[in-house]
Amino acid sequence: MRMVGGVDLVVIGADGGPDRGFGGSARAPDGARLLAEVLPGMCFDAGAGGCRVTALEPDADANAMLTAVRSAAQHPGRWLVVCLVGQLVADPRGRRLALVTGGSTADNAYRRGLAWDWVVSAMVHGDQEEALLLVDAVADRDTWAALERGGGEDGAGELLSYSRVPLWGRIGRYAPGRRGRDAVLPGGEGSFSHALTSVLRQGLPGAPAAVGPLDLQPAVAALLDGAAAHGSSGAPGARLLVPPEGGRLLMRNRAAVRGALAGLSLSEELLAVLWRESAPTDPPSA
Repeated sequence: MRMVGGVDLVVIGADGGPDRGFGGSARAPDGARLLAEVLPGMCFDAGAGGCRVTALEPDADANAMLTAVRSAAQHPGRWLVVCLVGQLVADPRGRRLALVTGGSTADNAYRRGLAWDWVVSAMVHGDQEEALLLVDAVADRDTWAALERGGGEDGAGELLSYSRVPLWGRIGRYAPGRRGRDAVLPGGEGSFSHALTSVLRQGLPGAPAAVGPLDLQPAVAALLDGAAAHGSSGAPGARLLVPPEGGRLLMRNRAAVRGALAGLSLSEELLAVLWRESAPTDPPSA
């Protein structure tokens, strides 16, 4: 059945397991739960009722994760949104990336992981009009070095610089052991998952009732670990992935609704009706 105006949301928060080198993924399940809880009701054109959500178990393997993305991509609709939360690892040549999955070791993490290329390819060939990849991740020293080498064929940075789908999120540096205990972990306090869901819950005062990712980005960046003070490249040891201009994925601005109804004594049921009636079938920018 075609979901006209619908959103397919796939949320993956991968816990890398007990290996101390992958401790950067310890809070990934928490971030995934936050995103799966908050994002569906915030989709302006669809709402929770028009959002099909697939949330993977933290210990799922790469095959199950990829199958979920491919299955969601086959549903006709307006948007495909995929969320990757966890720790990234580069292949031995430093040219490809994968999300570390449960039970990985230093010797097999890339082979066992969910390859970035696979996710992007599935999204590119999906049956939706638009796609967006949300990333809340960390990278160890070697993977970070591969990302820092930038575009071209010499480093995994090309996957971020020239991605075939729009990206939005944050990738931070992570050092295993005691050196990494003060790092911002994906899904933890100060992470992109926390910042995005906090902004969506609070809204943007003075902004329209429907806002896009680029409208939300300054407020999200202000909540990240020092990101606002360092511009679009983020805090030292972090890289912000800023959503591009354009696109028709719009989110509800709760602050606009609160402002419009300020001072009125209305029941929750009536507020819900007013909210539904005020939401157009198609987003204003369509």
